[in-house]
Amino acid sequence: QGLKPLAPSDYPHLIFGTSKPAPGLPAADPFLGKNKVPDLQKVFQRSDGLPVHLKLGYPDKLLYRTTMALTIGGTIYCLVALFIASQPKKQ
Repeated sequence: QGLKPLAPSDYPHLIFGTSKPAPGLPAADPFLGKNKVPDLQKVFQRSDGLPVHLKLGYPDKLLYRTTMALTIGGTIYCLVALFIASQPKKQ
């Protein structure tokens, strides 16, 4: 019998980076929303003295502070664990 291919030998044509909607979809689908890139470029290129990772306001600050707290807490935990592990065992 031999081996038979599992996939069909003829593939549909692939569509790469086109501005036209895919065939079969209406022109104004809800997932094709407004392009937000120009607005975000204005926000990130504004010279207000803030670093890029804090430009979007409160959510960025919350994420940054949580990351720093976990990093410092993890470092302290590792140092305490190393200190405890280096102590001689009592018998």
